[in-house]
Amino acid sequence: MIDFIAWSLLLVPAVVTLILIVELVAANFPVRPLPAAGDPRIAVVIPAHDEEAGITATVTRVHASALGARLIVVADNCSDQTAHVARAAGAEVIERDDASQRGKGFALAFARERLAADPPEVVVIVDADCEIASDGIARLAAAAHRSGRPIQSAYLLRPRPDLGAMVGLSGFAFLVRNMVRQRGLARLGAPALLTGSGMAFRWDVFADAPLATADLVEDLALGIALARSGSPPAFLPGVTTWSDPARRAATGTQRTRWEQGFLRTATREALSLLVSGRWPLIWLGLHLLVPPLALLVLIDGVALALLGWLASSGAAMLPFGLLAGLLAALVMLLVLTWLRFGRAQISAAGLLLIPAYMMWKLPIYLGALFRPERRWIRTDRD
Repeated sequence: MIDFIAWSLLLVPAVVTLILIVELVAANFPVRPLPAAGDPRIAVVIPAHDEEAGITATVTRVHASALGARLIVVADNCSDQTAHVARAAGAEVIERDDASQRGKGFALAFARERLAADPPEVVVIVDADCEIASDGIARLAAAAHRSGRPIQSAYLLRPRPDLGAMVGLSGFAFLVRNMVRQRGLARLGAPALLTGSGMAFRWDVFADAPLATADLVEDLALGIALARSGSPPAFLPGVTTWSDPARRAATGTQRTRWEQGFLRTATREALSLLVSGRWPLIWLGLHLLVPPLALLVLIDGVALALLGWLASSGAAMLPFGLLAGLLAALVMLLVLTWLRFGRAQISAAGLLLIPAYMMWKLPIYLGALFRPERRWIRTDRD
């Protein structure tokens, strides 16, 4: 009986850790290039809620990098001068005022209604606090136009060492999720995850997409729905979308919304994807089984301690050894990931604060059980 308990305790942490290990290994191989050609007519949509402080810079950058593109700012439930400032910067502005339907999905559906009268060939979504680097808008649009698939760029947080190690570790976790694991998904032939900004859709896909939703992670849910319907998103690693990180207090609020939303969506969607019978959707379901990185390490640590205690009480040592080996492999791969991709996000000394980072995030996971967040909340910016 004690051996049965040990093997049962091993099962879940071992499986989810192995899934992440496979993705991190796959991420180190080249991603197959996406077909990209043509010069499609582009509409850039910027959903904006109380963004008067930064909207001018965003509009100016889009105008400079996407010459000839139609630019629409959706001033969504704003209580400030976002609409006025965006018009002054040269954007086409539409205003939406519906406090009962808050969130980016509703803003995008509102923009789609405006675009339907004269639809573009490709729609590119850029958040109001983001910048798509270099010629990224044109490259995203060309890939979406040629492939017919939604295209997601690498959406990352700008390194800000002045904001402290906790924000830096959050940025590194963001990089693992939004770039490294996306590379792994692409290499394994699975759909990419839509991560909210730096996304491109061919008009026929955008016109039928289920946009108007109050889901806390509406982009993740949208990508899953499109993958199910035969339009799986693809990852374009050569294009980067940058966003400035929030300060530590606001980062906690932001991570609460993202990670509780992810856990809720994963719980709802993973099983049906696993039994779909289609390999890309099966691996997407496996991907959703892996909890956020800090939570996974916490689960592995607790399970390893319990297996060690069971082994000292007479249970087989093999379950403990297997999980210890998987955890050691995961740590090694994360170090290699940091060496290859993440040194700008956090210093080697900052990595020593990972245990404190996990404790900092523990209230987020406890809240998911006892006080789940169900409202869309704007992240405060500097």
